[in-house]
Amino acid sequence: MNLCKKYSDFTRLNIYQIYPRSFMDFNGDGIGDLQGIISKLDYLQDLGINAIWMCPCFKSPNADNGYDVADYCDIMDEFGTMADMDELISEMHSRGMKLILDLVPNHTSSEHKWFLESRKAKDDPENPYRDYYYWYDEKPNNWRASFGGSAWEYDETRGQYYLHMFAVGQPDLNWDNPEVVRAMQGVIDYWVDKGIDGFRIDVIDLISKDIPNDKPGFGPRLHEYIHAMFGREKTAHLFTVGESIVKDIEEMQRHCGEDREELSTLFQFDHLECGRADKFTAKEDSLKTFRDTLILWQQETEKRGLLYSLFTDNHDQPPFISRAGNDRELRYESATGIASMVYLLRGVPFIYQGQEIGMPSAHYDDIACFDEVECLGNYKEMIEDKGLSEAEALEKVNFGSRDNARHPMAWDGSEKCGFTTGEPWLIAHSRAGEVNVAADLRADKQGRSVYSFYQKLLRLRASSDAFADGSFKVISAPEDDYFIYTRSLGDEKWAVICNFESAQEIELPFECEEPALANLGRKEAAGAYAPYECAAARIK
Repeated sequence: MNLCKKYSDFTRLNIYQIYPRSFMDFNGDGIGDLQGIISKLDYLQDLGINAIWMCPCFKSPNADNGYDVADYCDIMDEFGTMADMDELISEMHSRGMKLILDLVPNHTSSEHKWFLESRKAKDDPENPYRDYYYWYDEKPNNWRASFGGSAWEYDETRGQYYLHMFAVGQPDLNWDNPEVVRAMQGVIDYWVDKGIDGFRIDVIDLISKDIPNDKPGFGPRLHEYIHAMFGREKTAHLFTVGESIVKDIEEMQRHCGEDREELSTLFQFDHLECGRADKFTAKEDSLKTFRDTLILWQQETEKRGLLYSLFTDNHDQPPFISRAGNDRELRYESATGIASMVYLLRGVPFIYQGQEIGMPSAHYDDIACFDEVECLGNYKEMIEDKGLSEAEALEKVNFGSRDNARHPMAWDGSEKCGFTTGEPWLIAHSRAGEVNVAADLRADKQGRSVYSFYQKLLRLRASSDAFADGSFKVISAPEDDYFIYTRSLGDEKWAVICNFESAQEIELPFECEEPALANLGRKEAAGAYAPYECAAARIK
């Protein structure tokens, strides 16, 4: 039986990522919910979205905002009920939209039944949960947790150490235990039977581990476990995207090749290093860095027929325009110029909530304004272990905190942003009064609505075989401070021109029709492009 998914199966998807806690609160408790998402489906459909990736909605104590799952087959109380989920699936399918759930197979919550049973089963070989997690009498290596501190935590109940690659409340599952593999297959099948259309898989590269090794990396059975989840007849139709640190095209081939029966695509993060030395440290940079990385992956994935994920923002990444563009005077130009540069490439687009209105990073003068476990842990380490002042540490947190992507969606410029009638779970975005959906839609009268630009871009992708399935060719040279590329399929040929930070003349080596998509309008002379201006035009 051939379970292979073809590249062309998913190139017509326009995926919008929702962080449910922050998208729209329907019941007024200050926390976004499933009914809130349902209330905004028409807004998303009008944008041109035909699939939604929703961050975890499962039962959770929220040690890491839902990425610590206490029950994979139930809904978080704050988000609603299973009946609400059934309604969401039905409402989306009636609009021709697909639902992609966020699966967290590497770890559970320490409040999950599996862990509660496992921690009391050291001396009970009959307990089926005994080896669901990694337990050791002594720490077997020096691994550090991503959120700070040792990755090993001593559990008084069991009298052993357990592994947590993230927060203490997120113990890692032991995938070397066949019962864990079968349990996760059961979770996936439960949601497939519910009618969901795919999964985004959190930190998928960590599910296989080489525990004695002092360097975490791809474990020896990684692909065996991925195949066990998705290389089955029941899951063959799903769209699957893995979060991974893959930097090697060969490894991406092993994850996503049509003959592998594993994943549809991966999130690959090389291009997001533009403008930062590390997660919490900015650096001087140019869009050239970004462009050159995109070109590399476009060329390599096209050679191998692999589906590439097109994204700049997500729930873990501060807005890209704030480090690679000008998010003040040229916010509209930066947001739309970068969108054209990325979303007309070969691959499948992922747009994060707020990106479609050009939402920038926030800034606060008090660490109490932050709620996110990773940045709070790193803030403490910066001061206590690295000797930074509170002011220095706060600037780094402002730059790199995941809260930048998690503030309540700004639907209007009111005090509570049109997000809730209650007290929002997280402080409003510091620029929500200026940058919000209502204000952006009003800007359409001046031709400066980011939302309207995204609408046109996504409609162009939807109407064009060349943008969906065509080839990619670089026209600009490595030394150029701009990016020109073409997308072609048969007689349909398009040029995409994206200027960078400086105004300049750009000569095209071919003649084009009037642009079908452009954020132009500040030209001083023919052929002159202002900073971040862009255009997409059919080649004559």
